Amino acid sequence: QVQVMESGGGLVQAGGSLRLSCVASGYIACTPVMSWYRQAPGKEREFVSSIEIDGSTSYRDFVAGRFTISLDVGRNTVYLHMNSLKPEDTAMYYCKTEPIRCGSRDYGTYWGQGTQVTVSS
Repeated sequence: QVQVMESGGGLVQAGGSLRLSCVASGYIACTPVMSWYRQAPGKEREFVSSIEIDGSTSYRDFVAGRFTISLDVGRNTVYLHMNSLKPEDTAMYYCKTEPIRCGSRDYGTYWGQGTQVTVSS
Protein backbone atom coordinates (compact mmCIF):
# COMPACT_ATOMS: atom_id res chain seq x y z
CA GLN A 1 0.00 0.00 0.00
CA VAL A 2 1.44 3.33 -1.07
CA GLN A 3 1.63 6.15 1.45
CA VAL A 4 2.86 9.66 0.81
CA MET A 5 3.85 11.80 3.77
CA GLU A 6 5.16 15.35 3.84
CA SER A 7 7.02 17.11 6.64
CA GLY A 8 9.10 20.19 7.27
CA GLY A 9 6.59 22.99 7.08
CA GLY A 10 6.44 25.80 9.60
CA LEU A 11 6.46 29.51 10.26
CA VAL A 12 9.34 31.54 8.87
CA GLN A 13 10.07 35.21 8.30
CA ALA A 14 10.28 36.65 4.82
CA GLY A 15 13.71 35.98 3.36
CA GLY A 16 14.09 32.81 5.37
CA SER A 17 14.43 29.18 4.31
CA LEU A 18 12.70 25.87 4.84
CA ARG A 19 13.25 22.35 3.60
CA LEU A 20 10.23 20.18 2.93
CA SER A 21 10.49 16.41 2.76
CA CYS A 22 8.16 13.84 1.23
CA VAL A 23 8.49 10.09 1.62
CA ALA A 24 6.62 7.78 -0.77
CA SER A 25 6.52 4.32 0.77
CA GLY A 26 5.04 1.12 -0.58
CA TYR A 27 6.70 1.10 -3.98
CA ILE A 28 8.56 -2.07 -4.84
CA ALA A 29 11.81 -1.52 -6.70
CA CYS A 30 10.82 1.69 -8.44
CA THR A 31 10.62 5.46 -8.01
CA PRO A 32 7.79 7.48 -9.54
CA VAL A 33 7.97 11.03 -10.78
CA MET A 34 7.39 13.14 -7.68
CA SER A 35 6.01 16.65 -7.57
CA TRP A 36 5.23 19.46 -5.19
CA TYR A 37 2.02 21.45 -5.39
CA ARG A 38 0.69 24.19 -3.15
CA GLN A 39 -2.66 25.66 -2.30
CA ALA A 40 -3.23 29.01 -0.64
CA PRO A 41 -6.54 29.83 1.08
CA GLY A 42 -9.21 30.62 -1.48
CA LYS A 43 -7.02 29.64 -4.41
CA GLU A 44 -6.65 26.66 -6.70
CA ARG A 45 -3.97 24.08 -6.06
CA GLU A 46 -0.97 24.85 -8.29
CA PHE A 47 2.09 23.03 -9.51
CA VAL A 48 5.40 24.08 -7.96
CA SER A 49 8.09 21.65 -9.07
CA SER A 50 8.73 18.05 -10.12
CA ILE A 51 11.64 15.66 -10.48
CA GLU A 52 12.19 12.41 -12.35
CA ILE A 53 14.44 9.51 -11.47
CA ASP A 54 17.03 10.68 -14.02
CA GLY A 55 17.24 14.00 -12.20
CA SER A 56 15.25 16.04 -14.70
CA THR A 57 13.48 18.88 -12.96
CA SER A 58 10.72 21.34 -13.69
CA TYR A 59 9.80 24.56 -11.88
CA ARG A 60 7.10 27.16 -12.07
CA ASP A 61 8.41 30.60 -12.87
CA PHE A 62 7.43 32.05 -9.52
CA VAL A 63 9.84 29.73 -7.65
CA ALA A 64 12.66 29.40 -10.19
CA GLY A 65 15.95 30.49 -8.67
CA ARG A 66 14.58 30.32 -5.11
CA PHE A 67 13.41 26.70 -4.73
CA THR A 68 15.41 23.56 -5.50
CA ILE A 69 13.96 20.08 -5.76
CA SER A 70 16.05 16.98 -5.12
CA LEU A 71 15.45 13.25 -4.94
CA ASP A 72 16.91 10.46 -2.84
CA VAL A 73 16.07 7.47 -5.02
CA GLY A 74 17.09 4.88 -2.45
CA ARG A 75 14.68 6.32 0.08
CA ASN A 76 11.96 7.41 -2.37
CA THR A 77 12.17 10.81 -0.73
CA VAL A 78 11.84 14.13 -2.47
CA TYR A 79 12.97 17.41 -0.94
CA LEU A 80 12.00 20.97 -1.67
CA HIS A 81 14.63 23.45 -0.54
CA MET A 82 12.97 26.84 -0.30
CA ASN A 83 15.08 29.98 -0.01
CA SER A 84 14.24 33.68 -0.08
CA LEU A 85 10.70 32.92 1.02
CA LYS A 86 8.02 35.53 0.46
CA PRO A 87 4.66 36.03 2.17
CA GLU A 88 2.98 34.96 -1.08
CA ASP A 89 4.62 31.54 -0.69
CA THR A 90 2.30 30.92 2.26
CA ALA A 91 0.26 27.82 1.44
CA MET A 92 -0.32 24.18 2.19
CA TYR A 93 2.32 22.24 0.27
CA TYR A 94 1.39 18.84 -1.10
CA CYS A 95 3.48 16.02 -2.49
CA LYS A 96 2.19 13.99 -5.42
CA THR A 97 3.42 10.81 -7.09
CA GLU A 98 2.69 10.12 -10.74
CA PRO A 99 1.43 6.79 -12.12
CA ILE A 100 4.14 4.27 -12.89
CA ARG A 101 4.42 0.65 -13.95
CA CYS A 102 7.10 -1.32 -12.13
CA GLY A 103 7.48 -4.79 -13.54
CA SER A 104 3.97 -6.25 -13.44
CA ARG A 105 2.63 -3.71 -10.91
CA ASP A 106 0.73 -0.57 -11.81
CA TYR A 107 0.74 2.30 -9.34
CA GLY A 108 -1.62 5.24 -9.63
CA THR A 109 -1.47 8.83 -8.47
CA TYR A 110 -1.07 9.46 -4.76
CA TRP A 111 -1.22 12.65 -2.71
CA GLY A 112 0.02 13.39 0.76
CA GLN A 113 -1.95 15.25 3.43
CA GLY A 114 0.13 18.39 3.06
CA THR A 115 2.43 20.46 5.24
CA GLN A 116 1.71 24.10 6.06
CA VAL A 117 4.20 26.82 5.17
CA THR A 118 3.58 30.28 6.57
CA VAL A 119 5.83 33.21 5.70
CA SER A 120 5.46 36.35 7.79
CA SER A 121 6.33 39.79 6.46
